[in-house]
Amino acid sequence: MGGCLLLLAGVPGPCWSSNNPNVPRSQRHEYRHEVEQVEEAWRLAMLKGNSAGLEVLLADDYTGITSKGAIQTKGQVVESLRSGTLQIAALQISDRKVRVYGTTAVVTSVADMTGGKNDPGVTGRYRYTQVYVRNQQGQWKIVSFEASRIQ
Repeated sequence: MGGCLLLLAGVPGPCWSSNNPNVPRSQRHEYRHEVEQVEEAWRLAMLKGNSAGLEVLLADDYTGITSKGAIQTKGQVVESLRSGTLQIAALQISDRKVRVYGTTAVVTSVADMTGGKNDPGVTGRYRYTQVYVRNQQGQWKIVSFEASRIQ
C-alpha cells in the first residue's frame, strides 16, 4: 500500500483510495459508472414515490440523517415514501462526485428539491453524501445518507 496511513481515532491503518494500485483503473471506472447508475435509480425512485424501488437500493442496515438531524432507518424512509408522507415534485442533481475505495463508494452532490403537496417544507437546496457498499452479489447498496440544507 505504499506506506499510506489513515489516522482514525489515533490508530494507523491502510489507506484505500481510488488510485489504489490493487484496484485496476478499468475496474474503478466500471464501479464509478455502476454507482452513477444507482444514484440515478435512487433519484427516480424518490421523485416517483417508488418505495419498492427504493427498498431494493438501500442496504438492510441503512442509516439516513436528514437535514434536520433526524435518524432514519431503511424501514422508516421506505414507509415515508410509500405512505406519501414524503413527496418530491422535482429533484435535480448537480456537482456529483463519485470516489471509489475498493468495494466502497462515496458520492457527494448538490440536490435542488421541490417538495410535494404533503411536504412543501423539503423544498430547498441541499448538499448530500451517500455511501455505497458493493455486496457479494455485485450489487451496490446505499448504506448511509446525510443531507445539509444550503443556506
